[in-house]
Amino acid sequence: MIESKNVAQVEPMPNPHGVAARKLHDSEHAQVVHLTMTPGQGLRPHITPVDVCFYVLAGRGTVEIGAASREVGPETLVESPAGIRHRWQNDGDETLSILVIKAPKPTQQTQLL
Repeated sequence: MIESKNVAQVEPMPNPHGVAARKLHDSEHAQVVHLTMTPGQGLRPHITPVDVCFYVLAGRGTVEIGAASREVGPETLVESPAGIRHRWQNDGDETLSILVIKAPKPTQQTQLL
């Protein structure tokens, strides 16, 4: 059996960042979430209890991990280790679309700063 999901058919889930977040995969091993940020939107600084990979699908954004920041664009993978402050900001003029991969699946809450 092949499971598939079309992002447009997955309802956004509520989140403290106020951005469109659609959970595409949720198993005991990992989570995959599709984030969409319109121009000017961003994530609040937070600390995730597990390693996170971000894959930029479309648009450009600024990612901050710890004290470092960098502007990144499509087809870029960014890694953020567990326990490190991070955030995203869409300072561009087009929609920023990112896949967020958390592995293993978090068993503790993300800490908002």
